[in-house]
Amino acid sequence: MDVRALIREEVLAQAAYPVVTTPYRIKLDANENPLAIPQELRERFAALLDSVPLNRYPEAGSVTLASRFAERFGVGADQVLMGNGSDDLIQILAQALARPGASVMIPVPTFVMYRIIALNLGFRVAAVPLDKDFDLDLPAMQEQMATHPPALTFLAWPNNPTGNCFSRERIEAILKGASGIVVVDEAYFHFAEKTFLTDLDRHENLVIFRTLSKVGLAAMRIGLLIGPPALIHELHKVRLPYNLNALSQAAAGFYLDEEAAFLKQAAEIRRWRGELFLALDALPGIHPRPTEANFIFFSCDFDPDRVYSQLVDRGILIRNLSAPGMMKGYMRVTVGTRQENQEFVEALKDIIQK
Repeated sequence: MDVRALIREEVLAQAAYPVVTTPYRIKLDANENPLAIPQELRERFAALLDSVPLNRYPEAGSVTLASRFAERFGVGADQVLMGNGSDDLIQILAQALARPGASVMIPVPTFVMYRIIALNLGFRVAAVPLDKDFDLDLPAMQEQMATHPPALTFLAWPNNPTGNCFSRERIEAILKGASGIVVVDEAYFHFAEKTFLTDLDRHENLVIFRTLSKVGLAAMRIGLLIGPPALIHELHKVRLPYNLNALSQAAAGFYLDEEAAFLKQAAEIRRWRGELFLALDALPGIHPRPTEANFIFFSCDFDPDRVYSQLVDRGILIRNLSAPGMMKGYMRVTVGTRQENQEFVEALKDIIQK
């Protein structure tokens, strides 16, 4: 029996999400916080996790946690849905909206999980290329909305992998013109410090994503969806009963208790980002683009495959994004510690001089 014959064509046509398992000395490829939880907080964090009753199921729906985040965001408790990272929330939302013939609209390049999950659920994906400045091509997206109105549109803000925040005015135009749900994914909020939270009351079709992965708790997989109460009510029917485990719920509560420490780290990363940008900009043939995330998107005048391979040989991981078209020659590097950034720049400088 060929089990592949039982699998849907949309699944067979895809490749699994690529996770690099290459040994490394410096890891700058996954947009993580390079800093661990501050030493003075680790004992308390360990004690908190130790107190979690592992023989019991976690609180269903993470309602206590949702209420705490709602208070922090200044919204109602019925406007927040917790998830096992943003991927879980993308899937929950897409499952609720999946109908025969429905489409999802995304700009490209952007976060790849929007496309993967949409295709897995049978959506037609309308991928609209960004303009030459890596901003939204508003006329092209408006034409798509007019001819094939998407049930769901994803806009990463800042965008991954380009690092820029799309024009607020263009996002507003899409929100006003869309007949479906528009997600503004603020995964990198702590580094851009821009939000559409205050616009929720003006747009009934606006949904916002947040995550704690980029600010220091990537291992715990904590995502948040903020949207209209009526939508949240329906999404709870799709959400698995215990989608956020008890350890992650405890970790998210710890984040709220000690948020100042995490925000201090984010501020330090923003300073290191500025230093790294200037260092890359000073290298001949390296062209970093302005960024509001915790990574830098840059093009190089050299063979990106050779650059990437030689960085790997030195134990340094970044992302090689080069592909035909507008992505030709582009790479992405996460902002590491000051020492990691310096070592990366020195290695890159040595490689491009050879």
